Amino acid sequence: MATFKLVAAAILLVLVTACSGTGNLGGFNSKPQTPHNLCGIYAQYGPWQRSANASQQAWDIHSSISMAFIQHESGYSATARPPRKRILGVFPGDHLSSAYGYPQAINGTWTLYQQLTGYHSAKRTNFHDAIDFVGWYNARSVRLNNIDRNDAYHLYLAYHEGNGGFAKKSYLAKPWLLTVAKKVSAQASRYRSQLQFCTPVS
Repeated sequence: MATFKLVAAAILLVLVTACSGTGNLGGFNSKPQTPHNLCGIYAQYGPWQRSANASQQAWDIHSSISMAFIQHESGYSATARPPRKRILGVFPGDHLSSAYGYPQAINGTWTLYQQLTGYHSAKRTNFHDAIDFVGWYNARSVRLNNIDRNDAYHLYLAYHEGNGGFAKKSYLAKPWLLTVAKKVSAQASRYRSQLQFCTPVS
């Protein structure tokens, strides 16, 4: 009887672990083992590839750009948040911003996305919703600021600064941000090159 209970407990543990690894198309506690290799990511999480393709088809923003944005913003962590402020230099206070989830979208922008798309139940911790948001936002940047849809560098600046800030060229006062945008753009280019070697999703 004790042996049966041990076996049953082991089976339950396996099932729970499997569920936690694939929930929300990747799970809250699970990240890609090869975050800089797009084929490795898609091999580990097939649903992510389908979601990336769906976002590209919906918003005409290449999936390699959207994936590079998420990789940089959250490191593919579903529950990523900015660090907290420190009260008196010691005690943790509020987070530095309301950015949250895979896309690190702030509350107001996420609410706007929900309202304009009608996806009122979309969640920043759901990968499918998150990459659709990134495609949607970049498509807005293309339209509002006349950015080339394949220009990951300037798209990222608009993503970080907001389209209003980008129009005012607020990024010019932030040399560190220009460096980050170059890094994200380079990752998008690598992802795009790797994509041709990935197994097509069924």
